[in-house]
Amino acid sequence: MAWDRNQMAARAARELEDGMYVNLGIGIPTLVANYIPEGMTVTLQSENGMLGIGPFPTEDAVDPDLINAGKQTVTALAHTAYFDSAQSFAMIRGGKIAMAILGAMEVAENGDLANWMIPGKLVKGMGGAMDLVAGVKRVVVVMDHTNKAGETKVLKACTLPLTGKGVVNRIITNLGVLDVVEGGLRIFETADGVSEADLRAATEATIVD
Repeated sequence: MAWDRNQMAARAARELEDGMYVNLGIGIPTLVANYIPEGMTVTLQSENGMLGIGPFPTEDAVDPDLINAGKQTVTALAHTAYFDSAQSFAMIRGGKIAMAILGAMEVAENGDLANWMIPGKLVKGMGGAMDLVAGVKRVVVVMDHTNKAGETKVLKACTLPLTGKGVVNRIITNLGVLDVVEGGLRIFETADGVSEADLRAATEATIVD
């Protein structure tokens, strides 16, 4: 047993606090918009120029002009604001965004993050990831614990080009929740049906008690 993508997103939504301004990365993090707790006010920011993003639209409510940074169609809210990239990145670099929930290819035990490219493969560019990890107050990574080959993505040291050094605070995977602490990672929670031993066995990074 382990969490599926939607369960991972729902767990990540528990990191949110009332009144927060939050940026959601591409992939699983975008699903967090569907799990914001009832009665909680969280304003989602997309670096392509949108502040105040609603849940994904139903098929009959799709507006092709409303997209997030991952080119997925989204919905607007009554208070949604639109702006250019300069203003968007001024928010990020100015420390106005409380949290970024991002995907990752690799995370190291010291909080290093690699999430933007695999050498030799075609990439469109860094996007906003480097600015986000440097500018926000808290970085939460949501990803599968292993890659398609079954190799762990939670490592002693990243092997892929870094997005940021020592920037990750918490890692949420399909196997559980890990916090970056002095000396390595600490298990905060395990997924349904996953033992602490299972989580340790799937992790290369140092697990501290």
